[in-house]
Amino acid sequence: MPELTRTDAVFVLDFGGDENRFSPAWLESVNTHLDTVVAGAEPAALVTVGGGKFYSNGLDLDWLSAHGADSEKYVAEVHELLARVLSLPVPTIAAVNGHAFGAGAMLAMAHDFRLMRADRGYFCFPEADINIPFTPGMAALLQSKLTPSAAIASMTTGRRFGGPQAAELGLVEGTAAPDALLAAAGEVVAPLAGKDRGTLAAIKSTMFAPALAALRG
Repeated sequence: MPELTRTDAVFVLDFGGDENRFSPAWLESVNTHLDTVVAGAEPAALVTVGGGKFYSNGLDLDWLSAHGADSEKYVAEVHELLARVLSLPVPTIAAVNGHAFGAGAMLAMAHDFRLMRADRGYFCFPEADINIPFTPGMAALLQSKLTPSAAIASMTTGRRFGGPQAAELGLVEGTAAPDALLAAAGEVVAPLAGKDRGTLAAIKSTMFAPALAALRG
């Protein structure tokens, strides 16, 4: 399950060592840790990372198939997590340590910045290959972060992008060696940790108003 640690102003939210799929318990744990991150008014920034081979494989399709009656509530909770991270009132960066697929990749995109492991792992939106169309909210999130050509190249193809290819397309800002990834991510957001939370929240809410409305609509 996810665990939260802190060094100075930088919180690190480790999603866990398995596929980090969005089970209801996982979603609840992440939201509880986000509550801790945004509590108070002192300088803060957030780094998220996974363990082992995965950042996150996204939706828990096994749970969803066994709880079809709860699918609408489940999707709304996923949307709310994406919206919450997109508008979080502190600087955020995803340290993409391994595979980020589907909603896991969307969660990474909801951060302000992304760094990806250079040597292994794929960043992928497989929806076109698994016959699960993007919800309007998910599509709006991705289109708010990507150029039209990058959105087409990643959202309509199901293509798997390694770190260098993801950086070239603009899915991530850059790459780092696996043993330097977490430190490099922290170095990006640590200097931004003192930004006024109210101002930052207002800026993000304005910048991403259409995506937030679609996710929460």
